[in-house]
Amino acid sequence: MIREKHLNSLIWLGMLLIPLAAWQMDQPYTITLATKICVLALAGVGLNIALGLGGMISLGHAAFFGIGGYAMGILASHAQSYAPIMEHPFLIEGTKSMLVIWIFAVVMSGLAALAIGALSLRTNGAYFIMITLAFGQMLYFFAISWPAYGGEDGLSIYVRNDFPGLNTLMPVQFFALCFGLLTLVIFLSSRLQNSRFGMALQATRQNENRTRAIGLTPYKIRLIAFVISGMICGLAGALSADLNRFVSPTMLSWHTSGEIMIFVILGGTGRLFAPLIGAAIYIMLEHFLGGISDYWQIFLGLLLLMVVLFAPGGVIGLLTRREAAHD
Repeated sequence: MIREKHLNSLIWLGMLLIPLAAWQMDQPYTITLATKICVLALAGVGLNIALGLGGMISLGHAAFFGIGGYAMGILASHAQSYAPIMEHPFLIEGTKSMLVIWIFAVVMSGLAALAIGALSLRTNGAYFIMITLAFGQMLYFFAISWPAYGGEDGLSIYVRNDFPGLNTLMPVQFFALCFGLLTLVIFLSSRLQNSRFGMALQATRQNENRTRAIGLTPYKIRLIAFVISGMICGLAGALSADLNRFVSPTMLSWHTSGEIMIFVILGGTGRLFAPLIGAAIYIMLEHFLGGISDYWQIFLGLLLLMVVLFAPGGVIGLLTRREAAHD
């Protein structure tokens, strides 16, 4: 067995070296798969803060993922059509700058998380799950009935957006950008987990009454964590829309929420690199088994069932079990 910190380093190094090797061998599709893993893992890191650290089982995180995607789609579509988003009472134009799009996506998804969390966190258990699901589906059906931005057909973006100093149309450079953002967010998540706030968040998950007894307010702690979680998912949504150059209501559906949760559970709920290894397993299954059968998700379901029954700590927990037992 291997220590978790060493395993995390190997996962990170493998995620970096495989696309670089694919670049040397001129295999752009492999680089695109690695980029997709990074983007989905980023959404998983966001959910892991709420689920793994805070114990908040949300089926509505696709709402924030989709809001980030539509933030990118709306700004970029107006930039490519040269039509302003709004002219009165003040002028708002589109943009192809990734930095501006990311800020807009993070702010909008954060505001949505604040509103949804403020209401949802007044409940717990199954009620919390159902309320987050309901909010996500409300936004999903709103997107379907929004003809200005494609409605059910979605919205296509013809050219990938710009980042200073990079040619984002080159797969390896766009991968480097997504991988760098994922690394940064994982680092910030690690600092959050080991901070006073992170300890308080984990305490609310373990025993809410004791948290209140020492003078903390579980509702506020969870709400802050929920907003941070939503903002990260919004950033992932903007990157996903840029990767595919397409935005659709499916980004907001509960299926997407379920997929993000699968990444976290497969890797190991609450573990730092769980979303990355979980997303990698998901994409590899889709890539290799999807070409064999349209029903490849049956195998995913069996794998998920085995993890839940026999390895509740996920793949990372299974590989580091002896270390935990020894400690």
